[in-house]
Amino acid sequence: MNAGGSILQVARRARRQPFLGVAERFRPGEHDRVETVVAGLRRLGIGTLRTKLCWAEYHQPGGKEWYDWLLTRLAHDVDVLPCFTHPALSCGAPSRAFSRAQELKNYVDFLDRMVIRHGAHFEWLELWTEPDGRNDWNWHLDPDSAAVCDAVATAARRVKQRGKKTILSGLCPTGVNWLRLTCERSVIDHCDAIGIHRLSGNEETQAGAPWQGWQETIGAIRGILDRFDLDPEIWITEAGHAMSTANGAANGMGQVDSLLAALDAPVRRVYWCRYQDADQRAPNGAGRSEVDERCHLGLVTASGDPKLLSRLLMQGGIDNARALRRRVTIPKELRTSRLARVGFGRKQAVITGGAGFIGINLADRLAQSGQQVLIFDNLSRAGVEENLTWLMEKHRGRVSAEIADVRDADAARDAVKQADWLFHFAAQVAVTTSLCAPVEDFEINARGTLNLLEGLRAADQPPGLVYTSTNKVYGALSDIPLECQAHRHVPIDPNVAKRGVAETRALDFHSPYGCSKGAADQYVLDYARTYGLPAVVFRMSCIYGPHQRGTEDQGWVAHFLIKALQGGDITIYGDGKQVRDILYVEDLVDAMVLAQHHMPKIRGQAFNIGGGSKNTTSLIELLDLIRRLGPLQPNVTHGPARPGDQLYYVSDIGKFHSATGWAPTVNVEAGVAKLMTWLSETRDDRTVVPLYERSAS
Repeated sequence: MNAGGSILQVARRARRQPFLGVAERFRPGEHDRVETVVAGLRRLGIGTLRTKLCWAEYHQPGGKEWYDWLLTRLAHDVDVLPCFTHPALSCGAPSRAFSRAQELKNYVDFLDRMVIRHGAHFEWLELWTEPDGRNDWNWHLDPDSAAVCDAVATAARRVKQRGKKTILSGLCPTGVNWLRLTCERSVIDHCDAIGIHRLSGNEETQAGAPWQGWQETIGAIRGILDRFDLDPEIWITEAGHAMSTANGAANGMGQVDSLLAALDAPVRRVYWCRYQDADQRAPNGAGRSEVDERCHLGLVTASGDPKLLSRLLMQGGIDNARALRRRVTIPKELRTSRLARVGFGRKQAVITGGAGFIGINLADRLAQSGQQVLIFDNLSRAGVEENLTWLMEKHRGRVSAEIADVRDADAARDAVKQADWLFHFAAQVAVTTSLCAPVEDFEINARGTLNLLEGLRAADQPPGLVYTSTNKVYGALSDIPLECQAHRHVPIDPNVAKRGVAETRALDFHSPYGCSKGAADQYVLDYARTYGLPAVVFRMSCIYGPHQRGTEDQGWVAHFLIKALQGGDITIYGDGKQVRDILYVEDLVDAMVLAQHHMPKIRGQAFNIGGGSKNTTSLIELLDLIRRLGPLQPNVTHGPARPGDQLYYVSDIGKFHSATGWAPTVNVEAGVAKLMTWLSETRDDRTVVPLYERSAS
């Protein structure tokens, strides 16, 4: 039977969308991580978990007790699929990772004991036995895999006698030879399902023939099974998207696409490979660190922050993920015309990080004025997918999206080709995050900017570039003498008090974040000078306004208001008299548009952009303003001062005013009131939408 006919049979067999589970490996002693994963699956509404049980670990001291606890704990909250891996090295002949056991009967007896001891906790068990490594497997001892097949068949029969169902797994999509062998040796006769696995993303890591897609692959598998008159269920026991921070492929949409493709396959179950990213610094089971792309398979980061896919699942399940994919899919004819930059009649603006707070406000303004806007964003930050949905629904036909990452040099160059105006906001934005992950901070902020600059350098007509830097490039400003007054710190120098900090201030990078943003700042200015590129730098102070989801580390004005509205605690670090100038986002958008219009005159310059000396506040003063504006009584706690925190920073905005005539129009009280109104009207306390029933049997 040909593969096409098999696909039609597969389609008839598939009656509904597969059940979704997660595959996660736990090492002995990881009690806390087990609790973290179980709680995370509960938030996602996922009730099925596949976990490997290693014979080697079971025979180590404490191994038996570990698995006693693990299986009992997991079964309390999820349907457990235990996957029994290859034998212990000490049992191998010889001692290699994939060597067959010296006595294969011992493997069968081990499974039998596990079913007797823990069978109440699971209905299915998985055998992972494919001899898939010629460098590790001793083929001389079992050249035709007869002994392995016999052991697997015996184990499957024994399991069935105990009232359990067996899935035979380890089948890579292109590894049909192993499937054919197990059919010929009557192994599949005793199995209820077969499992296949594949990771998308870094295709060079995938062995075998070119990938044809789930439908074609499963059709080929069904073709083999049909020839032997076998009809086991087919499961995808590991699906995932290998994302590497080293090569810039950390694209959250890749995970969404990979999961949707697996769920559209004619299979009974799909297990996503990993709930949580691996710690790249921790050794794996072989005593070495995992390769980079396999560290980033999780639905959440190693620190527990949800990625795009998990946010979509929590907010509305699979249907929510499908809806986002439909919104950001660009029809072929539109993509072609846009890449050729024809058919629009007006300038197109490309905004990297355009689904974020500043980008969404700028895009809204430009689209309202009739411009075409391309949002270039990897959607890695919480809430940005909602911003993008709002923007694209409001401006149908004028706003499109490219879900990509500035670390991907090819994608960055393509973005430049599509731009008449280019605004670069994509960044890692938190000092605290940079301290935990300085390499990733550098790759995003410095290398990502350099990728765009190289795109500009290669362009025949490079677009005007506005790059958003930060006031953190000036360091802690500890040399500015200050007077501590009742509610704020005030410069003793009357010129600084009147005008703020000017661009003539010496640069002094503090923290990895300051270094990466400062390096990008200087690269933009140098490329403008060396290669004559139309580019300017905005060294920005505190920006606030609609669509901001503030945190303690970034967007503190919105953070204060959100916490006040929620009745939560606001932590003040230090004495609370730190002073900042704050700028309402509509005024910032005015400045950015003016920068593009004045680009020939201002190219190659850096400008301090903020509210200026007329729009300043201390933390204490902002809290007092929040209390005056409404019936809100923020709960305030206090923490120690943060190292490097600027006690005083106010932008001297005179240089940009002289060049363009720009000045802020929204004062502090009016801007905070407007943001409070927007937050009050758009608050949405979401609940988890369960994806599937707990039972997947």
